[in-house]
Amino acid sequence: MTPADLAAMHCSVARTLDAIGDKWSLLIIRDAFYGLRRFDDLRKDLGVARNILADRLGKLVDKGVLVRRQYEERPPRYEYLLTERGRDLVGVVLAMMRWGDTWTGAGDPPVTITHTTCGHVTEPVVACSHCREELRLGELLADPIPVFAPRKPGMLDPVA
Repeated sequence: MTPADLAAMHCSVARTLDAIGDKWSLLIIRDAFYGLRRFDDLRKDLGVARNILADRLGKLVDKGVLVRRQYEERPPRYEYLLTERGRDLVGVVLAMMRWGDTWTGAGDPPVTITHTTCGHVTEPVVACSHCREELRLGELLADPIPVFAPRKPGMLDPVA
């Protein structure tokens, strides 16, 4: 399957992967949430090769996740800012952070998140937009389920 195949799939997850689905892109987005904007700062933090960083920044700009803005004329230098589309990925990054803290951590999480509105350290949860209860596998129906696998129609079942 090629990246073009992902973009053409009738699947929101596949299309999201087409836009941001490699490790460097997600780490660039994470760093943008932390306030890093400049090429050299991103390269230093990530330890990524210049050509790879330039490629991923270009793709994120092309996908509308980042916007490139010149901040110096001589020599020309640019910073990369999250667009509305990019800022909307905060839930994706937070969900990955929570999963990593739960399943790959070796003790205390490396970063804590404080909700500035209430002042409490928080853990991200995916919640129902109606009742605000946390969404859990086994309590969800997908209609239609676009995956070809034997299961109850529409039910997202945990398999363990």
